[in-house]
Amino acid sequence: MKVWKHAPTTLRQILELSMNHAPRDFLVYEDRRYTFDEHYRIAATLARRLIDLGVQKGDRIAVAARNSPEWVMSFWGSMTTGAVVVPLNAWWTTDELIYGLSDSGTTVLFVDEERLERVRPRFDELDFLTTVVVFSDSPTRPAQLGAAHSRLRVVAFDEFLGAVDPGATPPDVELLADDEATMFYTSGTTGHPKGALGTHRNATTNIMNLFFRGQIASLRAGSEGVEPAGEVVQSSNLLNVPLFHATGCLAVMTTSTAAGAKIVMMHHFDAGLALKLIEDERISAIGGVPTIAMQILDHPAFAQFDTSSVTNVSYGGAPAPPELVKRICAAFSVGQPGNGYGLTETSAGVCFNAGPDYIAKPSSCGPVVPTCEVAIVPEGFDGDEPTSELPSGPDVVGELWVKGPNVVRGYWNKPEATAKSFTKGWLHTGDVARIDDDGFVYIVDRAKDMIIRGGENVYSVIVEAALFEHPDVADCAVVGVPHPTLGEEVAAVIVLRPGRVVEAEEFTRHVGARLARFEVPTKVVFRSEALPRNPQGKVLKRELRDSLVEQITSTPTS
Repeated sequence: MKVWKHAPTTLRQILELSMNHAPRDFLVYEDRRYTFDEHYRIAATLARRLIDLGVQKGDRIAVAARNSPEWVMSFWGSMTTGAVVVPLNAWWTTDELIYGLSDSGTTVLFVDEERLERVRPRFDELDFLTTVVVFSDSPTRPAQLGAAHSRLRVVAFDEFLGAVDPGATPPDVELLADDEATMFYTSGTTGHPKGALGTHRNATTNIMNLFFRGQIASLRAGSEGVEPAGEVVQSSNLLNVPLFHATGCLAVMTTSTAAGAKIVMMHHFDAGLALKLIEDERISAIGGVPTIAMQILDHPAFAQFDTSSVTNVSYGGAPAPPELVKRICAAFSVGQPGNGYGLTETSAGVCFNAGPDYIAKPSSCGPVVPTCEVAIVPEGFDGDEPTSELPSGPDVVGELWVKGPNVVRGYWNKPEATAKSFTKGWLHTGDVARIDDDGFVYIVDRAKDMIIRGGENVYSVIVEAALFEHPDVADCAVVGVPHPTLGEEVAAVIVLRPGRVVEAEEFTRHVGARLARFEVPTKVVFRSEALPRNPQGKVLKRELRDSLVEQITSTPTS
């Protein structure tokens, strides 16, 4: 297996690297600011409090909260004890949160007040849990803890942290590259989510991969990141994805920690506030999913804000329409668009496409990172690893398999699921892809989202890309709905731009001029509200499909 020869071996080393930028701002959230030095001392003090509590290497410590400085501090403080950090989805229901806490065997939970109220009624079910540390939803008052519990200690974050020694350092705990470090739960659409066990090597590999691809993109675009006077410009990230997702944590937060980049957070995304923060904080990188970039570009006051600091607009988690690339290049004078592909099981990144490469090939998620191997495996293949006999070439479409030091160890306490998805180091992604002659990967579709219409395979991402080329489309999703003779037919759900009125036939003509006849939607439904999405920005197609089937069987097509 290929690995980075001189990469940091553990996340503890990443935290230590942050002190190279000690006086600079690290975390910005509303009126609160923390420098890298302040964050380091808080994380170190927090780690020592956890050790005093009895936390040992390998224990699971969960964080269930919105993005906040305390989320970041809890991650780094827990990680340096040798514990496995378990970021739980803050939008989960009570049942889902209780499942995650119980399944992981969490002993210490960091939680905000909203999540505390969700789990409090079920504390008695959590046999492993001993301590709940609560973030206040407002910096002007202490955390609201509610009634005491007979067994669990429920304590405010500030009280648990106590006085911070300005010279504090993390506890001396031996950490190794292949020690388990994180457990992110996958956003599966059926059954319970699975805890993907990631190691320190997985996380640091991803950091190195991102640095490598980022440097190549900057060099090719002619961006050197240095002021005329010679001072290195501090990168500044507008964080628009949840930290409990691998992208927010491993692709943004840990890389920013290592590189000395500022992270600017919002309580919830608002395009107008985002533009103000871009101007005030001199944001250089905007991340998230494609709809985030679209909302910023579509804001009526966009031209009134100074966005000249933006050098990178990258996204992942959902297919991006090629038209968005043109809009980004037109809107930001020096901004370079970027896209990426990865999974929870790959510790975030597998492919990255940025700068001139992305402009040249906007439909691709880019070449594979240096430490990864990928293979296209045809349907029906029953081997444990790809072989040289498998068909290859730019026109070959099949399931994408990935192997590399960023691929997680497997699923926590799920041996059957692990055996099904991981074979001889290869992860079976479930995504349908192809690879061109230049090594650029194209995600054609999720296997489960492929529509089979009269024996023809219809890949929804291709139809969505065609729809996005229409100037009146703000958002869209394509799903398959039952048909009595064809098996499935293609249905498009469209959100129009404000003030636009378009007939359904306009979109069938639009797609028909670009794609094969069998790919043209036969059902077009207009939706006034936003498409349902999970916290990672992916359209909840199962939910959309179910509601759509009910709608089109009871009402005529709009």
